[in-house]
This record gives sequence, structure tokens and C-alpha cells, in this order.
Amino acid sequence: MDVQTQIKIKNNPYLYRYLRDNSSWYKALNRNPDNIRQMEIEMKKAYKLNLTDKIDDMNQKIELLRSFMDILS
Repeated sequence: MDVQTQIKIKNNPYLYRYLRDNSSWYKALNRNPDNIRQMEIEMKKAYKLNLTDKIDDMNQKIELLRSFMDILS
């Protein structure tokens, strides 16, 4: 694995944790460091860090607050 890829992984705790949980990526990154982009995409899917996931989470929180407000009033 090249040094830039290692630095990128160390600076991002999500990537670091994902790499430790999915050790098959070590082999893929050693063979081709450009696979880091694919790993980031899969990591975002796994940890639900995409924009749509964040919007869905916010909607769920708003619905929960709305239901609490309905109960209180």
C-alpha cells in the first residue's frame, strides 16, 4: 500500500475502522491503491454516510418529534 493511501486511511476514522472490519481490502489496496475510492463508496454505504441516508435520518427524527408534540398537545 502506498504512503498516500495509508495517510488517507489514518486521517479518516471511518475508513480506518472499515478497513479493520473488512480485511480483504488490504489485498485490494496493495494491488491497486486507486481502489481507495471504491472502498470509500462501500464504507459510506455500510455506515450510512451518504446524503440520502442523512436526509432519511433527519426525517425520522422530525417525525419522532412531531409525534411527541402531538401527544403533549
